[in-house]
Amino acid sequence: MIEALLNFPSNVVAFACEGHVTRADYEAVLVPIVEKALQQQKKIRLYYQIGAEFAGIDAGAVWEDFKVGVAHLSRWERIAVVTDVDWIRHTIRIFGFLMPGDVKVFPTSETAVARDWIVAS
Repeated sequence: MIEALLNFPSNVVAFACEGHVTRADYEAVLVPIVEKALQQQKKIRLYYQIGAEFAGIDAGAVWEDFKVGVAHLSRWERIAVVTDVDWIRHTIRIFGFLMPGDVKVFPTSETAVARDWIVAS
């Protein structure tokens, strides 16, 4: 499940996920919010919080994630991922250089630091 997070500036799209993430989650929640932000902003930032109850992501969701990221490759300014899920932290650290913009991974104990970083000028 993906949930939109509120109280971020208009150039930041923010989400939290728990449990199993599906293509339907991306299509219903994430994609419309990202597309709307891209209509209003030249560059956007992504804050993505992955909870301890994260159970995985299906192939359709991976494909939607890839499509959204690549379609707007030059418009991602910063990406903050907040998680204690080790395999996600390691994967982002290894492949983060392939992601657009500045990418940082934060442990959940540093949620406030991640929020400050994603909104900083």
